[in-house]
Amino acid sequence: MDFGSMNDQELVSQYVNGNEECFEILVRRHKTRLFSYIYHQVRDRELANDIFQDTFVKVINTLKQGCYNEEGKFLPWVMRISHNLIIDHFRKAAKIPTIDNSKTEYDIFSVLNIFDENVEEQIITNQIHHDVRRLVEMLPDEQKEVLKLRHYSDMSFKDIADNTNVSINTALGRMRYAILNLRKLIEDNNIILSV
Repeated sequence: MDFGSMNDQELVSQYVNGNEECFEILVRRHKTRLFSYIYHQVRDRELANDIFQDTFVKVINTLKQGCYNEEGKFLPWVMRISHNLIIDHFRKAAKIPTIDNSKTEYDIFSVLNIFDENVEEQIITNQIHHDVRRLVEMLPDEQKEVLKLRHYSDMSFKDIADNTNVSINTALGRMRYAILNLRKLIEDNNIILSV
């Protein structure tokens, strides 16, 4: 049987059914592209090799546990795994502190300021933005609306109150609860909001 002519999904299926050679073909097929991506992000050959190997350890474990369900999208799935490992590495390397919930005046959105970033900071900042947007969507509608108008549309509380037909105090109250709920979501989801 010519395994080399099989598509990724067929090779994954054969590997899951016990054919180790099929996994070697998958690695050879995507090695250059995946390693280049990792190296481009970390700019260190030894580190890139470590992340490359860790990526395939995760791939093997996921496939062996029968948890793979990205039909026809093997390479994007592997790239996502490596991307997450790169982010994990930079977060650990920077010893990034988690949010201090004891500071009541803490402004979650102040961490979203973008500086002249190197590649590592840009990757982490993009992930932070993604994480915050995802958590904002989990807020109750009224809180979400006020928070988005304030931080994404840069509106004053007076304008928010006018736009949503509520008093300024109600708008401020919704914002306060939105921030409190967002902090709880950040803590519950173990999100790190620093570069």
